[in-house]
Amino acid sequence: MRLKKSLGWLLVGLLAFVLSGCGTQLNTKKYVQSTTPTLFFHGGGSNYHAEEHMVDAAKKAGVTNTVIRAMVDKRGHVKLVGTIKKGAINPIVEVNYANNRQLNYRKHGQWATNVVVALQKQYQIKNINLVGHSLGNISLIYYSLENAQRTDLPKVRKQVDIAGHFAGLDFKGVPASIQQPANLKLNAAGKPNHMNATYREMTKLRRTLPKNQIQILNLYGNIGGHTDGTVPNVSLLSLKYLVANRAKSYREKQFTGKLARHSKLHSNPQVDRTLIQFLWGK
Repeated sequence: MRLKKSLGWLLVGLLAFVLSGCGTQLNTKKYVQSTTPTLFFHGGGSNYHAEEHMVDAAKKAGVTNTVIRAMVDKRGHVKLVGTIKKGAINPIVEVNYANNRQLNYRKHGQWATNVVVALQKQYQIKNINLVGHSLGNISLIYYSLENAQRTDLPKVRKQVDIAGHFAGLDFKGVPASIQQPANLKLNAAGKPNHMNATYREMTKLRRTLPKNQIQILNLYGNIGGHTDGTVPNVSLLSLKYLVANRAKSYREKQFTGKLARHSKLHSNPQVDRTLIQFLWGK
């Protein structure tokens, strides 16, 4: 029994050691040396494992050697696993939602807020960066919708949206409020010719997103036919209308080829390089 207990504590110690980083050589010439945490949000039906390819790429590049997890249970309660040591450079937080198929978008905003509040309470952070893939982008949008006017929370500095379905999903069976309208088109400003209920709610950001504060990068795939195979590009690119008028900067980048498919973008080396340079490049 003592041996089993000792082995158990050893495994816990090893997990904490691995999560907190284990001696990666930081590249101080290429990357900023900041204490701002970057939070990664996974897509629907997924978990933090979908974030690991991008996170590992950042570690291998010498961006950081500090990675922790924020485990969010089905009621939205947050448990932080691992430790961000004082002065840790470019720490990363892998967010994991136990309820990974929630289609009430406001819940995503609440859960993301709970994660940020837990980090702020534990580490007194002043700024954050946000990264979302697919449904994870809803956490980013609704976090800003919920907290745009709050001055007591950390400021969002950089945001990376990957494969987001902002103007709606083109799937049978999803609620009408998030269904992509038929014959959807965008004007030059990214404004859809038809808006579902959630997109209309998202347009509040055009008035409330902090002015000239957040740098935003919108990454999307095109495997042919103006789609990533799951979300049409017209829905992906409607982010522009929501944020470009108030963002400090807004940029879009398209990826093509086999790894431009919706479920492959978070495992695409080209996406890794683009994301790393945007978030941490000098």
